[in-house]
Amino acid sequence: MKPLENQVAVITGAGRGIGQAIALKFAANGADIAAVDLKLEFLDQTVEEVQKLGRRAWAVAADVAQAASVEAAAEQILAQAGRVDILVNNAGITRDALLMRMSEADWDAVLAINLKGAFLFTKAFSRVFLKQKSGRIINIASVIGLMGNAGQCNYAASKAGLIGFTKSVARELASRGITANAIAPGFIETKMTEALGPDVREAMLKQIPLGCFGKPEDVAEAALFLASPGARYITGQVLAVDGGLTMQ
Repeated sequence: MKPLENQVAVITGAGRGIGQAIALKFAANGADIAAVDLKLEFLDQTVEEVQKLGRRAWAVAADVAQAASVEAAAEQILAQAGRVDILVNNAGITRDALLMRMSEADWDAVLAINLKGAFLFTKAFSRVFLKQKSGRIINIASVIGLMGNAGQCNYAASKAGLIGFTKSVARELASRGITANAIAPGFIETKMTEALGPDVREAMLKQIPLGCFGKPEDVAEAALFLASPGARYITGQVLAVDGGLTMQ
């Protein structure tokens, strides 16, 4: 029997990159997938690939930073799937600039999607988890939330906030058998890192003890573990998937 057999996982930002990799990894291990992104067309490939794996998939459009949109998405998912067992808050953006040049709009946008979005989705599904006395919440943070980074004070604040949020939720919900953990990816090969110049990439690689960038599948493997029965006694933790970048 597969570790996530017949469970339903909600994954935000599932249209590409890490979110898509998690959706496919979960589906390959038995889960049905409610894939969430800003627009339905972003989800075509993810839904198609999940269905090829023999699992049910639902494409759900939602603006994670808007409460009404999140509530409507949660109602749609529960009506279609009947239940939810796993929530992965992965949706996120960057709007990089040095502090003195960062606009208020870019600060607000990053905090709204990266942090408020996780709050809204967790709040929406925590009622379900509390009622069924089970549930796994996995928040995709970042090593930038642990160590900071010049030019990313908004992103760092959102991810550090997400880590604090995860620990608080873990304490609130633990008595009902619900776990909440965060994954802090390091430098992962996605469209974001593809846009970096060769000099920047080389400088990054020198900071990573394993000497290479990670892949979205590396984060997906960590998420699979945290969603699996083997992680039933783990909550409130931050798992860095970073090639050793933040080791202490």
